[in-house]
Amino acid sequence: MRILVATAVPAERDAVARALPGPGNEVGLPAATLRRHGSAHGHDGDRGCVYDLLAAGVGPAPAAASTAAALTAAALGGTPYALVVSAGIAGGFLPEAPLGSLVLADRITAADLGAETPDGFVPVTELGFGTVTHHPPRALVRRGATAIGARTGTVLTVSTVTGSAERAAALRARHPQALAEAMEGFGVAEAAAAHTTPVLELRAISNPVGPRDRAAWRIGDALTALTEAFGKLTPVLESWDPYEP
Repeated sequence: MRILVATAVPAERDAVARALPGPGNEVGLPAATLRRHGSAHGHDGDRGCVYDLLAAGVGPAPAAASTAAALTAAALGGTPYALVVSAGIAGGFLPEAPLGSLVLADRITAADLGAETPDGFVPVTELGFGTVTHHPPRALVRRGATAIGARTGTVLTVSTVTGSAERAAALRARHPQALAEAMEGFGVAEAAAAHTTPVLELRAISNPVGPRDRAAWRIGDALTALTEAFGKLTPVLESWDPYEP
């Protein structure tokens, strides 16, 4: 099985890598560089698993472009991915997703893809086109959340990080099940959907969504939590049957 893990920045990629065996090998692509861990050949009859780690860039557009490039290269090479995981740190909506906690998305939603109107925000789907939400495999989300102790809910993708209590409240009003806010998940999910590849989104909470107080951020703790979570998640991913309903 081959799994593509897309993070925004190298620090997140490296946090995931610390949960995987070996130093990894760099694999150059025309538009990206992967760090590959694992082997497609298992031991003692077990199927092997390859993890390709990609620092895809900050924001939904770079994340979509880089993820699409990796997916296309794998498909053209005859080794398509069975799963794509968007992973990294994120802001959490308090009190449901406190600092240091983990969130696995059961919905990956573009929070600001649409139009502002005199009556408020209208998502692009209500304008008659596009999509704003992707749904990860339910059984995989359930098993993964149990394994790592994660909360499950909506993870919002934004192009502009929330910096005020007013915007945080508006997002929660539009998305009552939202637990976290990040910038890449929907872009990664769009690329995965174009290749009909299932997608997950895993987030470790580093700061609250709302007024920006950098002194209160716990980025190091969140990266450590991401490493620990991925170490517990890998057995679930490797035992998952991508063809199950």
